Amino acid sequence: MNFTVIDCEQRSPEWHAARLGRLTGSKAADMMTRIQKGEAAGRRNLRMALSLERVTGMSQERDFTTDDLEHGIETEPLALETYEARSGYFVERTGFLSLGPIMAGCSLDGHLNDFEGIIEAKCPKAATHFEYLKTRQIPTKYRWQCIHAMWITGAKWVDFVSFNPSFPPKAQYLCVRLDRNETEISTYERDAMQFLAEVTLDVRAIQELAA
Repeated sequence: MNFTVIDCEQRSPEWHAARLGRLTGSKAADMMTRIQKGEAAGRRNLRMALSLERVTGMSQERDFTTDDLEHGIETEPLALETYEARSGYFVERTGFLSLGPIMAGCSLDGHLNDFEGIIEAKCPKAATHFEYLKTRQIPTKYRWQCIHAMWITGAKWVDFVSFNPSFPPKAQYLCVRLDRNETEISTYERDAMQFLAEVTLDVRAIQELAA
């Protein structure tokens, strides 16, 4: 994929503007939600939200923060420093990656070696970090986020990191690698393009009503 790097601070007004109406990694799991009959509520709500963002030019996301979110934002730099120390990689940061005419993009926690690899860093509360340590598996919602990022960038792998500095030193850090699977990426791309086509149809329907 040929993406464009939009140089902006994440969570800045420019960053929010760049994301409007686009399928992003944080919403990939909602897009991929399936139920036996009909459309899952998460997928339907996302489809409508992106349609309205394109028509109104206004974000449909709730503007709120929680203690857990603030903790994650504050702790992320330390998580990335720990990853650099453990892996030997130098982590580079970007603002937002846009696919241009394809209404998709992503915000990375970091990338390595000209997007050969990606780091997805999470700084969860203690109970959640403990679950990650026990399972040593990437949770489904974050796995879709990782796959989305590989689709956008062409990266060969994603390192999923969970970090909680309140744990004993040897249990503060977990890193699980997800390697690129071309069949999986192709399937995801097909589903994403189908979803985006549905969003376009919704936009046209809204515009016709407005006319």
